[in-house]
Amino acid sequence: MLLEFVVVYLVFSIGLGLYAAMKVTNTEDYISAGRSLPMMVVIAMVFATWFGAETVLGIPATFMEENLGGLISDPFGTTLCLILFGLLLARPLYRMHLLTIGDYYRNRFNRPIEVAVSVAIAASYLGWVSAQVVALGLVFNVLTDGALSMQNGILLGVFIVTLYTLFGGMWSVAITTSVQMVVIVLGLLWISWLVADLTGGVAPVIEHASAAGKFEFWPALEWTAIITFVAGLMTMALGSMPQQDVFQRANTARNENIAVWGTVLGGVVYFFFAAVPIFLAYSAFIVDPQMTADLLEQDPQQILPNLIINHLPLYAQVIFYGALLSVIMSTASGTMLAPSVTISENIIKEMMPDNYFTDRQFLWLTRAVVVGFAILVALYSLYSLGQETSIHHMVENAYKVTMVMALAPLLAGLYWQKTSSFGAGLGIILGVATWIVCEFTMPDAAVPPHFTGFLVATTALVLGSLWRPSKAALPTQA
Repeated sequence: MLLEFVVVYLVFSIGLGLYAAMKVTNTEDYISAGRSLPMMVVIAMVFATWFGAETVLGIPATFMEENLGGLISDPFGTTLCLILFGLLLARPLYRMHLLTIGDYYRNRFNRPIEVAVSVAIAASYLGWVSAQVVALGLVFNVLTDGALSMQNGILLGVFIVTLYTLFGGMWSVAITTSVQMVVIVLGLLWISWLVADLTGGVAPVIEHASAAGKFEFWPALEWTAIITFVAGLMTMALGSMPQQDVFQRANTARNENIAVWGTVLGGVVYFFFAAVPIFLAYSAFIVDPQMTADLLEQDPQQILPNLIINHLPLYAQVIFYGALLSVIMSTASGTMLAPSVTISENIIKEMMPDNYFTDRQFLWLTRAVVVGFAILVALYSLYSLGQETSIHHMVENAYKVTMVMALAPLLAGLYWQKTSSFGAGLGIILGVATWIVCEFTMPDAAVPPHFTGFLVATTALVLGSLWRPSKAALPTQA
């Protein structure tokens, strides 16, 4: 019965996404939903940017294996990213009326920088989207009691997400997310109430976690520990800022104030609601300590799904898995679309003569790239499954390349008039070279290789721009 209800919900979600395709009449509709969405929809979409498999399965598993400090990258870093994006970037980028964030690098610098950074942005999504479809594979595997393997579950997940993203684009993301966020919020709060009945309330769960030292947050007062802690926060908080999915969701707003505050509020809601899956998963220590101990040794990401299957009634299982599938699909659809749009607009299009594509041709090109990227996601997900890479680890690795290549040109280009194409290009070349060398020569150094690459890239950008400064007006002043 549970599987049947889930299938019905999946069919409903696909139908809703395909219905949204009726609103797509041009490329801007497909990519930015016509820049017409109200505050509540923007908040819901920004909230859904990261409230996916990582939040429901990866974060609780990391918390149970480590402690609160192990979550410094997510939700602490991701929340800070959304707030900083809203306050620093949303307004000036919205005013430029861009199709993608890659367009900014072309307008502010030049085409080679645009293409280089866009390749980095698109590549960073491979691990992020793969984390979502690996989670879908896990869910399908649990729901079918192992009858559907993780590998086949991953392939099915890729197909479902691709199907309704392919035709409706950002309209599909907006409409399905608006419905799915209701399911997520109400569903998980209802499940929390049921689980609290099994544990004797919220207080026993908090007391158990506190006694186990799970609320330890700050690193040891050692150089290595402090640097690792700060780097984990900054990689997600800063490395995630020059991303197409965050920009794209803010860019759907009907005005710049909604773009700013919809992003900030979406980040705040995300931070506080991320505590709900942690509470649910940790409750398993009280409800079923033997199962929890066994799964901690095997795969902590399965603790929460198994707790729901084994200890809650059917209607609660339907609500939970409906909510879980909602969070995964809402995140996966947006993050499947973002790199595809970047590849089409800032890589393929830039290789062609000006005005080579009509708007309709470009729309279908973008849809073709969605299919191509979905195939890459499926292959990478299957590879990661063989490597036993955790969902949390896949997400943490996703934004290293954008931190090295894209962050400094974005911030400096918006707020420092002297920032030049020469400085930005020099920073990208030296930053990437340093990062690669450090990855091979000292991967376990106190300062992580990608963080060293970012510091070199920023320094080179500043020195190069002082040597050959730009004389153009800042984009926000043009």
